[in-house]
Amino acid sequence: MPRARSGRETATLAGSAAVFFALGDETRLGLVSRLSDGGPMSIARLTAGFDITRQAITKHLRVMEHAGLVRSMQQGRESIWQLEQRRLAEARHYLQLISTQWDETLGRLKRFVE
Repeated sequence: MPRARSGRETATLAGSAAVFFALGDETRLGLVSRLSDGGPMSIARLTAGFDITRQAITKHLRVMEHAGLVRSMQQGRESIWQLEQRRLAEARHYLQLISTQWDETLGRLKRFVE
């Protein structure tokens, strides 16, 4: 039986849901990959190789920013975007928890069947 969650855990789960929503789009996942490999980048560098406009990339970055996955900073006239590693680590943590729960559930099912 699942245990009750504290208010803090529920708020953290809700915040993580926004991260998983943001990562659920192929373009945004590609942007995360590009920022992971190349570090902070300008919109011009981020859009290189994508078949969509800078405006569309900016909209995707805003979704990711709202989820806490990226942040921007001004360097002269350019916005430089970078990943928020803490949010990715939180997502990894929840995926590990879910994986552990599935393993435990499958173990109980196996014991029951045997």
